[in-house]
Amino acid sequence: MKRDANGAYPVGDPVDALGVSEPKTWAAGVPAVRKAIEYSLKQTSVRRTALTLLNLNQADGMDCPGCAWPDPGHRAKNEYCENGAKHIADEATSRRVTREFFARHSVAELDGKSDYWLNQQGRLTEPMVKRPGATHYEPISWEEAFETIGTELNGLDSPDEALFYVSGRLNNEAAFLVQLFARAFGTNNLPDCSNMCHESSGSALNETLGIGKGSVQLEDIYNADLVFVVGQNPGTNHPRMLSALEETKQRGGKVLAVNTLPEAGLMRFKNPQKARGVVGRGTQIADQFLQIRPGGDLALFQMLNRLLLEADRDAGGGVLDWEYIAEYTTGFYAFAEHARAISWESALEATGLTREEIEAVHEQVLASRSVIVCWAMGLTQHKHGVPTIREVVNFLMLRGNIGKPGAGVCPVRGHSNVQGDRTMGIWEKMPDSFLDALGAEFGFDPPRKHGYDSVDAVRAMRDGKAKVFMGVAGNFVRAISDSDVAEAALRRCSLTVQISTKLNRSHTVVGQTALILPTLGRSDIDVQASGEQFVTVEDSMSSVHATRGKLEPASKSLLSEVAIVSRIARATIGRRYGIAWADFEADYSRIRGRIARVVPGFEDFNERIKEPNGFVLPNPVNSGVYRTPSGKAVFTRNDLTWLQAPPGHLILQTLRSHDQWNTIPYAMDDRYRGIHQARRVVMVNPDDIAELGLADGDRVDIVGVWKDGVERRAPGFTLVAYPASRGSAAAYYPETNVLVPLDSVAEGSNTPTSKGVVVRLEG
Repeated sequence: MKRDANGAYPVGDPVDALGVSEPKTWAAGVPAVRKAIEYSLKQTSVRRTALTLLNLNQADGMDCPGCAWPDPGHRAKNEYCENGAKHIADEATSRRVTREFFARHSVAELDGKSDYWLNQQGRLTEPMVKRPGATHYEPISWEEAFETIGTELNGLDSPDEALFYVSGRLNNEAAFLVQLFARAFGTNNLPDCSNMCHESSGSALNETLGIGKGSVQLEDIYNADLVFVVGQNPGTNHPRMLSALEETKQRGGKVLAVNTLPEAGLMRFKNPQKARGVVGRGTQIADQFLQIRPGGDLALFQMLNRLLLEADRDAGGGVLDWEYIAEYTTGFYAFAEHARAISWESALEATGLTREEIEAVHEQVLASRSVIVCWAMGLTQHKHGVPTIREVVNFLMLRGNIGKPGAGVCPVRGHSNVQGDRTMGIWEKMPDSFLDALGAEFGFDPPRKHGYDSVDAVRAMRDGKAKVFMGVAGNFVRAISDSDVAEAALRRCSLTVQISTKLNRSHTVVGQTALILPTLGRSDIDVQASGEQFVTVEDSMSSVHATRGKLEPASKSLLSEVAIVSRIARATIGRRYGIAWADFEADYSRIRGRIARVVPGFEDFNERIKEPNGFVLPNPVNSGVYRTPSGKAVFTRNDLTWLQAPPGHLILQTLRSHDQWNTIPYAMDDRYRGIHQARRVVMVNPDDIAELGLADGDRVDIVGVWKDGVERRAPGFTLVAYPASRGSAAAYYPETNVLVPLDSVAEGSNTPTSKGVVVRLEG
């Protein structure tokens, strides 16, 4: 196969030709390096590949646009993982989507293509518009595009008819401008990707600890006696986390994994930068693996808390950290009374574990002076996700494992700056303290009425209450639940705008008028009137650092996200409130100067960001300060609940394949799970398959069952016998998002319940 003129291999439609092999029992190693290089060389030249990878996650280079796992203080020359390398190669691709491409393919034709095919076409190169009634996109000048947006926004009956969606790829500077523009325009409608993933974490942590972020640093991970990895698959979603867990093990710590599937990255890690990872057996990660039923984690932590209370009683004290409980917490006695009431019968039914397994965990906890609990979507995307995380906080507080070295809460974020975007004000219900500071700095009174989150945004479009959707990065229509409802809602809009680097489904599911505004990527050099610019991001552990592109932009027509947002604001509200949008575009340090006066922890931003590793935002929890109404950390009572499927049904969890980043598949394989050349597969325990009267390899439809009686069907899946927990099923999103009802959300966070969907399989 020959490369094209830009140095990339052409791509065709994927072929669904399922092959199944034994699941892997270890992650990374030489195969990961090989796969990363192979993918990059299919996308671009050897020179461009080298330039990209050698600058990835380096102090003066570009931050990986993938996950939010932090960079260590001392960085290797190759400080990236397989999926991070694929992600940056995907952005650095030499393939281009031009006006000729859009002339060849109608919007309807593009909508019939796979997510994989759309992404593989390459980088967007110039602004495009689909006008009302048109079948194709056509070129549009930047000036006309901005004028179109401004005219449409100013013609709305209310600013609340506009939605400004932000993906976690967006940098701090652009995110700050998006929220400033939205609020100066008059709305708090700022849905974001966090609404769909870690909103449950933020809700639970804000309520109990007073801050919606994790409390640990990498050094804490390294030095913990015990690290829980719960509802998370780091081998695929945060591969560099395995290096940190390897360090934990080498320093004598233990790792306990709790998950519905026995993932390769939870078993063993072969570090390709160490000899034993290349020629040896690597490092065992999990010392104990608990294969839990979907949503059973609340019961697990409640039982562990009951056992700790009983152990302290039986020992006459000394098991719980009574000094911490007395000085820093409130609500203990009501919590303790509630926790003692959980029965073994309920705990075992909810978790699917044995009493011996849970008691073994309890013994390990008693032997550990410092404990960290890490978690991801396996906890957050359940109806009871918020109480589950509150129970995790209860568990840690009992033995004082909050605010001390080697201990704490660690929600592991899935997108590179999703935490930073929230810090910058991308939230539909920012606290009054932030709005007061923003208003004082810019001379206006920001709206106080809470806006729409991601689920509410779909409801608003569906009901005709929102008419303009602007997506700043991301692929909203494929990320949100209830795909059919979401697509119909977006098509009701008068205008949809997508600020993007590459083609995706959100460019094919559009309003009457649709704009594609192509932007610079994280890897691209960004030059403005004052010279070359850098931007900043905040990782999952609150470290803020700079990122600088190193590649020539994909097209001379591209604008940066900062420039695009600034020009949209100028076209819509002009110099209202005296906001100098053009100055922000010309010199990003001016944005950072304003951030420094609005956002706590960013004082002297422009100077502190010059440090090679940036700076870490203070977490008051680690100083014994809890910004809750009582001024103390809060023990909570959480009623035990778990999802139960009727006979003949299963509980489906949606998940990524290994060759996937968020909504975009990079290939058709999931080699760690032994799935090859197919995505429409559903993995089910062999015993459940037999009980259902089906057979491995059967072709089935997955049908969602929910209280509204609406049939939600995902057709044409192949049944694969897999060591999943009993009563559960697993299948890839976004193909299965159609099965998640829009109104099936986590209580307290409104996060879609994508890890707990009752389904039946129809052969």
